[in-house]
Amino acid sequence: MQLTDYEKQMLGGENGPAVARAMDLLVRYGEALGAERLVETRNVAGAFNASTPSIRSMAEDGFDRVYSELNLDSDDVVDIPHMAVPTCQLITGIDIENHALQGADPGLVDMQKDGERFFGQRGINMMCTCTPYQVGNVPVRGEHLAWMESSAVIYANSVLGARTNVEGKESTGAAGLTGRIPYWGLHLPENRLADRLIDVQVPVEDMAGWGVLGYFTGLQVEEAQPALNGISATPTLWELKHFGAAAASSGGVEIYHIPGVTPEAPTLEAAFGGNPMPDPIVFGERERVATWERLQSAEDRSVDFIMLGCPHNSIEQMSRVAELLEGRKVHADVALWVHTPRALAEVSKRSGYTDIIREAGGVVMSDTCPAISRRLPKGVRVIATDSAKQAHYLPAIAGVDGWFGSLEHCIDAAITGKWRGGP
Repeated sequence: MQLTDYEKQMLGGENGPAVARAMDLLVRYGEALGAERLVETRNVAGAFNASTPSIRSMAEDGFDRVYSELNLDSDDVVDIPHMAVPTCQLITGIDIENHALQGADPGLVDMQKDGERFFGQRGINMMCTCTPYQVGNVPVRGEHLAWMESSAVIYANSVLGARTNVEGKESTGAAGLTGRIPYWGLHLPENRLADRLIDVQVPVEDMAGWGVLGYFTGLQVEEAQPALNGISATPTLWELKHFGAAAASSGGVEIYHIPGVTPEAPTLEAAFGGNPMPDPIVFGERERVATWERLQSAEDRSVDFIMLGCPHNSIEQMSRVAELLEGRKVHADVALWVHTPRALAEVSKRSGYTDIIREAGGVVMSDTCPAISRRLPKGVRVIATDSAKQAHYLPAIAGVDGWFGSLEHCIDAAITGKWRGGP
């Protein structure tokens, strides 16, 4: 791998042992990938503040050990300096404000609080969300990132036109200390072109529809790079957010193109870079209904738990939830959790949305989600969610049955205790 003089200096230890460990990791990582060089990044989003029982013994030895072992793959503990570039914490395992409702061990809560102080003092911004682009971390087109979280990566690549692969704890940990990441994959312009074509032949009119289309797309193209033809209306931020999360869950998609919507596809031809287009994969009414049915794992229409906000809700979504709940009451046998980033939870509170949700019997949560925390209300058997991603993961993770549908159908289920949604 070709290194600059400054990168050789970091590798040689002139910037301290932690930076040297980070550079060694990046060089080995890059060489394994076949990267010829590193690229500068000034935007890192990773997982640093873990709050699981397996981390407890590490944290007792100090958070330098936690970072050394989990984020630098180092058996030797090194003192962790301030991050070299802007770095943020993605979603965590516990909602500190609602930890009792989650049934979290108080000792783990204290450990997470201590970790926030430690990592914050080293320049890691505690955004604590899977959607950092909703709370201020909005990269510009062409910017090189080092991001984890599949739904965040696909949004950054596709909607914002930034450049990142799906990174891990170790590579983001090393990137935060060095401002470098291997130059490979989706950092290269020629690797970002579409190579699959989805012909959308039915209207996609709401968030649930975009979730179904995303889930279908991932199933069909797996890890390939689709362009969507036939989209007749400009989607919203939250519709694109849910499309990408679904496509990344069912198939591992990291970038997609929508002509006239996403920045690297002014036209369908531009999405393919002038390369021949493949035969289209049709998404019609039959495919839409079949995909919706595939997302349903429940048969019992009595629901116990409604989960909203995966990826974390935007403030517009919080407003809509409050609008649908105002003056109504959640069924006595149903728990309703509404997830949004910590920063937007404050906006929701000041806007009056949180009071409406709580008066109805719901709970506003931040920092985590059931798929990450592995925590649901006690005794849950059947869930309903407006997230295709949660409908995909929660049945396997938590051993529950699930319904997927629109926000309106989910709120109706929260009020009635019955699932009455359909395709």
